[in-house]
Amino acid sequence: MGTLLYVPVLYGLGWLLVRPLGSLAPGLRPDQVNLAGAMVSLLLLLLSLPLRLRRAWGESHPWRALGVVAPPLAILGAFGRGLLTSLVLLALVVGALLTLGGARWIGPAGLEGGERLNALALLVGVGFAEELVFRGWLWGELQRLLAPRRALLLQAAIFALVHPWSSAGLMGAVGLLGGLVLLGLNLALLRRSDQGILWGAVGLHGGLVGGWFALQAGLVELLPNAPPWLAGPGGSQPNPIGGLVGWVGLGGMLALRAWRKRRCREDDIPNTNG
Repeated sequence: MGTLLYVPVLYGLGWLLVRPLGSLAPGLRPDQVNLAGAMVSLLLLLLSLPLRLRRAWGESHPWRALGVVAPPLAILGAFGRGLLTSLVLLALVVGALLTLGGARWIGPAGLEGGERLNALALLVGVGFAEELVFRGWLWGELQRLLAPRRALLLQAAIFALVHPWSSAGLMGAVGLLGGLVLLGLNLALLRRSDQGILWGAVGLHGGLVGGWFALQAGLVELLPNAPPWLAGPGGSQPNPIGGLVGWVGLGGMLALRAWRKRRCREDDIPNTNG
């Protein structure tokens, strides 16, 4: 029960703590108050997570167990590989849109300074916060309760379900849920291949979120004829994870990882011929 309630309780507590801001600062928009609540919830998570891991997991080095603390060069290498992978995926989406006439390239001149800072904040903030919760804490909890394969699949399913998808229509919802599950699987397997370091998953996740924001904020103009099956569901704010290119790119990453794993196993089999 503690596994199910831990993060929701922290999120609810953060939400409650910032409710007075609406009265103290009437000029704040509801979304700004909600953002403040999310930041308070993250702070509560950072403060309480080491204690939970020491008690529930028996970990004497909680941040190392979560993959946050590691040698600096290992962190930089993992983060860089994850970020580069996100840029390749976004380039595939944008390339397909430009080729099929669903978008027009504007270039860096269309991106203002404030939007660049927002993209950077999304890259670091959303990437770190969500990976700490899903591929750090949640996956670790599930691996202590379930078989490895079930834990891997369940963390990806939960990751998909807690994101907004239900308002995208039937086909859009299917596209988003499928794409988010594929992303959740890739992020977890990336952390595993990085020897438990979390920062590769942070780079991939944050790069997709921050990079897509930067593209929509000024680098690329999505045209009205951009098909949802390509740009992704979401209307004027599409999510490419739920589109065909997103599915192909993320599915291709899983297939490539499976092929490499199979090749490694074959190389490990002793040659008994001759």
